[in-house]
This record gives sequence, structure tokens and C-alpha cells, in this order.
Amino acid sequence: MSESEMPPAADADVPEGYAPLEFGGPYFRALGPMHGRRQADGGLIVALRIAESHLNIQGFTHGGMLTTLADGALGLNIAIARGRRGAQVTVSLTADFLSSARLGDWLEAHVTITRLGQRLAYANCDLKVGTRHVLRASAVFAFVDRPLPGGPAALPSLADG
Repeated sequence: MSESEMPPAADADVPEGYAPLEFGGPYFRALGPMHGRRQADGGLIVALRIAESHLNIQGFTHGGMLTTLADGALGLNIAIARGRRGAQVTVSLTADFLSSARLGDWLEAHVTITRLGQRLAYANCDLKVGTRHVLRASAVFAFVDRPLPGGPAALPSLADG
């Protein structure tokens, strides 16, 4: 999805250049409003504002929430890089928790694809609040190329802009 195709962000609390995103299944979408910003290389930074529902009992972001965000951002960026809407599954996901995010923080997922093959993709994701690293993840995805539930509307547009 090009920046011109993205609807304008309605929330004044969203940094400039980000627009609302709707992708993923019900579990992923339950994280809350997602926003995206297209990168020069065609990739997409996926971001959200940390809400109370993202926190653990200690008041920090829950590790499961962080890995869910990383997994979703990785998968979306791999789908964009493939330029097609075939299904893919996470084969392996490792995560290193480097710090935490707090209520109100703007958390960004920055993805780097290291290899995109015919059957597998390898990628890394850094979750950041500003310049502070919160999580470093590495993943392997397998392409299963079966129809996606929900049809083509299940992923955002992959058109180059």
C-alpha cells in the first residue's frame, strides 16, 4: 500500500507520516489500532500507541504482546516483499527482550528481510520506542500458498506507489 493509498490518520496522537492499517486475523487486530509508514525500500513500519491493555501486572508491555506485534509486522513485510497474497506460516520465531515500553509510548516495528526464497523467508524485526530497542526478533516463514480466509481483503493492498 503506498502512502497515497493510506487513509489519513484521524488520531492526533499518531506521529506524522503514519496512517491506519487493518490487517491480520482477529487475534492480531485485538492489539488495537495499528498504523503504518511506508519506507523508501517498499517495506512498512508497523506501529501502535501502548495502551493499558498491552501491559503486564508490573506496568510494562507484556512479552506476548511484543512478540505478537513482531510476528505480525514480519509476516506483513514478507507478504509485501513477495508481491503476492499467498499464505505463509511462522516456522520459527526467536525474541530477545532488551527493555520495555510503557503506557503511552509509540512502539515501532522495523523489519529487515535477510532472504526471500521460493519456499522460505528469513527476516529480523526490531521493536523500538524512539531510538531505544525494546525487542529483537528473528523469524523463518514458510510459504504454503493456499487461499487466505477472507479472500484478498485479508491483507492490505500490495500495490507499489
